[in-house]
Amino acid sequence: MARSVIVTGGFGILGQAVAEAFAAAGDKVARIDFAPTAHKAMTGALDIGSVDLNDAAATQGALDQVAKAHGGIDVLVNVAGGFAWETLEGGSIDTWARMQAMNLTSNATITKLALPQLRKSAAGRIINIGAGGAVKAAMGMGAYAASKSGVHRLTEALAEELAGSSVTVNAVLPSIIDTPTNRADMPDADTSQWVQPAALADVILFLASDAARAVSGALIPVSRGE
Repeated sequence: MARSVIVTGGFGILGQAVAEAFAAAGDKVARIDFAPTAHKAMTGALDIGSVDLNDAAATQGALDQVAKAHGGIDVLVNVAGGFAWETLEGGSIDTWARMQAMNLTSNATITKLALPQLRKSAAGRIINIGAGGAVKAAMGMGAYAASKSGVHRLTEALAEELAGSSVTVNAVLPSIIDTPTNRADMPDADTSQWVQPAALADVILFLASDAARAVSGALIPVSRGE
């Protein structure tokens, strides 16, 4: 039976790969994004653009649209987020607030609002995108790492909160993902061990599967360039 899957940040490179992987598995996919339109069309997907996930009313409206179109919500993959490299001394305190909003508050907002639908599912799944760089922060990574560390703690706390329910909560912790933006930002880097979006999508699909039904609260490193 086809599941109802939401991918936030679904118009981006990783979101697109995740959405396509779920669609290829026969699921009904909705892509929710802050951008107004997707750069790449996806046949059969329900695309909802111009959604600020820090706006509870707008987020609830998008969730209602998905639940009505796809008969509920079974899987929520929180890909939406952002990155900033900035030292504390040379940067802005505003960056810390922006990273928290983009990476953590947005995640908490849609997850909280989606829980009533996810609890109705026979096998609800929440998969978050953490970061290997949030386990130990390097220079310039403070604001980003702090927000992603918050995602890790949210994952752990919510998994315990939902223990005994039909819903599992896990996170993947990628190292550097091989995207055009990252290649442009680091033109001299060795990209051979960067994580491919499709490989990360495979791990996410596993966590959303019945085979991972006993896994909850896990923070899974994904760091090989395969």
